[in-house]
Amino acid sequence: MKKYKFTIHGNVYEVNILNVEDNVIDLEVNGSSYQVEVDKTIQPVKTPKLVRQRVVPDTESTPSVGTGAKSPAAASGTIKSPLPGTILSILCKVGDSVKVGQKLMILEAMKMENNIDSDKQGTIVAIKVNPGQSVMEGDVLIEIGA
Repeated sequence: MKKYKFTIHGNVYEVNILNVEDNVIDLEVNGSSYQVEVDKTIQPVKTPKLVRQRVVPDTESTPSVGTGAKSPAAASGTIKSPLPGTILSILCKVGDSVKVGQKLMILEAMKMENNIDSDKQGTIVAIKVNPGQSVMEGDVLIEIGA
Protein backbone atom coordinates (compact mmCIF):
# COMPACT_ATOMS: atom_id res chain seq x y z
CA MET A 1 0.00 0.00 0.00
CA LYS A 2 1.40 3.41 -0.98
CA LYS A 3 0.62 6.58 0.90
CA TYR A 4 0.67 10.08 -0.54
CA LYS A 5 -0.10 13.51 0.87
CA PHE A 6 -1.38 16.23 -1.48
CA THR A 7 -2.07 19.89 -0.75
CA ILE A 8 -4.48 21.45 -3.26
CA HIS A 9 -5.55 25.10 -2.77
CA GLY A 10 -4.58 24.86 0.92
CA ASN A 11 -6.58 21.64 1.50
CA VAL A 12 -4.59 18.58 2.62
CA TYR A 13 -5.55 15.19 1.14
CA GLU A 14 -4.11 11.93 2.43
CA VAL A 15 -4.32 9.29 -0.32
CA ASN A 16 -3.70 5.58 0.26
CA ILE A 17 -3.51 3.35 -2.81
CA LEU A 18 -4.96 0.00 -1.73
CA ASN A 19 -4.97 -2.06 -4.92
CA VAL A 20 -4.08 -1.65 -8.59
CA GLU A 21 -5.55 -4.12 -11.06
CA ASP A 22 -5.35 -3.46 -14.82
CA ASN A 23 -6.70 0.09 -15.19
CA VAL A 24 -8.77 0.14 -11.94
CA ILE A 25 -7.30 1.58 -8.72
CA ASP A 26 -8.87 1.13 -5.28
CA LEU A 27 -7.85 4.08 -3.12
CA GLU A 28 -8.77 5.90 0.05
CA VAL A 29 -8.84 9.73 0.27
CA ASN A 30 -9.02 11.16 3.83
CA GLY A 31 -10.70 7.93 5.01
CA SER A 32 -13.26 7.66 2.17
CA SER A 33 -12.91 4.72 -0.27
CA TYR A 34 -13.02 5.26 -4.04
CA GLN A 35 -12.58 3.13 -7.13
CA VAL A 36 -10.86 5.05 -9.94
CA GLU A 37 -10.54 3.97 -13.56
CA VAL A 38 -7.58 5.32 -15.55
CA ASP A 39 -7.35 5.74 -19.33
CA LYS A 40 -4.55 3.23 -19.88
CA THR A 41 -3.39 0.03 -18.22
CA ILE A 42 -0.78 0.59 -15.52
CA GLN A 43 2.22 -1.67 -15.95
CA PRO A 44 4.03 -2.69 -12.77
CA VAL A 45 7.68 -1.64 -12.76
CA LYS A 46 10.04 -4.58 -12.80
CA THR A 47 13.71 -4.23 -12.03
CA PRO A 48 15.80 -6.03 -14.64
CA LYS A 49 18.04 -8.80 -13.36
CA LEU A 50 21.67 -8.70 -14.43
CA VAL A 51 23.06 -12.15 -15.10
CA ARG A 52 26.73 -12.54 -15.97
CA GLN A 53 28.01 -15.59 -17.71
CA ARG A 54 31.27 -17.37 -16.96
CA VAL A 55 34.27 -15.30 -18.11
CA VAL A 56 35.92 -18.02 -20.20
CA PRO A 57 34.55 -17.04 -23.63
CA ASP A 58 35.01 -19.18 -26.69
CA THR A 59 37.40 -17.11 -28.75
CA GLU A 60 37.07 -19.16 -31.91
CA SER A 61 35.22 -17.40 -34.72
CA THR A 62 34.41 -20.78 -36.25
CA PRO A 63 33.64 -23.80 -34.09
CA SER A 64 36.08 -26.70 -34.10
CA VAL A 65 34.83 -29.87 -35.78
CA GLY A 66 36.23 -33.03 -34.22
CA THR A 67 36.71 -36.36 -35.99
CA GLY A 68 36.49 -38.38 -32.81
CA ALA A 69 40.18 -39.37 -32.98
CA LYS A 70 41.21 -36.82 -30.32
CA SER A 71 39.97 -36.66 -26.78
CA PRO A 72 37.15 -34.09 -26.38
CA ALA A 73 39.22 -31.83 -24.09
CA ALA A 74 42.17 -31.62 -26.50
CA ALA A 75 41.74 -28.85 -29.02
CA SER A 76 43.82 -26.48 -31.06
CA GLY A 77 43.07 -22.92 -31.98
CA THR A 78 43.64 -19.36 -30.89
CA ILE A 79 42.92 -17.20 -27.87
CA LYS A 80 41.70 -13.78 -28.98
CA SER A 81 41.37 -10.51 -27.11
CA PRO A 82 37.82 -10.08 -25.78
CA LEU A 83 38.16 -6.27 -25.73
CA PRO A 84 40.67 -3.54 -26.64
CA GLY A 85 43.40 -2.87 -24.08
CA THR A 86 47.05 -3.24 -23.12
CA ILE A 87 48.82 -6.49 -22.21
CA LEU A 88 50.14 -6.13 -18.64
CA SER A 89 51.74 -9.55 -18.14
CA ILE A 90 52.02 -12.94 -19.79
CA LEU A 91 51.80 -15.88 -17.38
CA CYS A 92 52.83 -18.68 -19.76
CA LYS A 93 55.49 -19.46 -22.36
CA VAL A 94 55.75 -21.40 -25.61
CA GLY A 95 55.71 -25.14 -24.94
CA ASP A 96 53.65 -24.93 -21.73
CA SER A 97 50.70 -27.29 -21.37
CA VAL A 98 47.48 -25.46 -20.50
CA LYS A 99 44.11 -26.58 -19.20
CA VAL A 100 40.66 -25.06 -19.70
CA GLY A 101 40.21 -22.11 -17.33
CA GLN A 102 43.95 -21.58 -16.72
CA LYS A 103 45.00 -17.91 -16.52
CA LEU A 104 47.28 -17.09 -19.46
CA MET A 105 47.73 -13.31 -19.32
CA ILE A 106 46.42 -10.08 -17.82
CA LEU A 107 44.89 -7.41 -20.05
CA GLU A 108 44.26 -3.87 -18.85
CA ALA A 109 41.15 -2.28 -20.34
CA MET A 110 39.41 0.87 -19.09
CA LYS A 111 41.74 0.97 -16.03
CA MET A 112 40.68 -2.54 -14.99
CA GLU A 113 42.74 -5.71 -15.03
CA ASN A 114 41.09 -8.59 -16.91
CA ASN A 115 42.30 -12.18 -16.75
CA ILE A 116 42.59 -13.90 -20.11
CA ASP A 117 41.85 -17.58 -19.44
CA SER A 118 42.26 -20.54 -21.74
CA ASP A 119 39.10 -22.02 -23.23
CA LYS A 120 41.10 -24.92 -24.70
CA GLN A 121 43.41 -27.66 -23.48
CA GLY A 122 46.71 -28.18 -25.26
CA THR A 123 50.22 -26.85 -25.69
CA ILE A 124 51.10 -23.23 -26.39
CA VAL A 125 52.49 -23.04 -29.92
CA ALA A 126 52.98 -19.26 -30.22
CA ILE A 127 52.49 -16.08 -28.20
CA LYS A 128 51.62 -13.26 -30.59
CA VAL A 129 51.89 -10.30 -28.16
CA ASN A 130 54.35 -8.77 -25.70
CA PRO A 131 53.82 -7.02 -22.34
CA GLY A 132 52.96 -3.34 -22.88
CA GLN A 133 51.53 -3.96 -26.35
CA SER A 134 48.12 -2.51 -27.21
CA VAL A 135 45.60 -4.90 -28.72
CA MET A 136 42.18 -4.52 -30.31
CA GLU A 137 39.13 -6.72 -29.78
CA GLY A 138 39.53 -9.95 -31.74
CA ASP A 139 43.33 -9.75 -32.08
CA VAL A 140 45.05 -13.15 -31.77
CA LEU A 141 46.98 -13.33 -28.49
CA ILE A 142 48.02 -16.99 -28.23
CA GLU A 143 47.96 -20.06 -30.50
CA ILE A 144 47.29 -23.40 -28.82
CA GLY A 145 48.01 -26.75 -30.45
CA ALA A 146 47.00 -30.26 -29.47
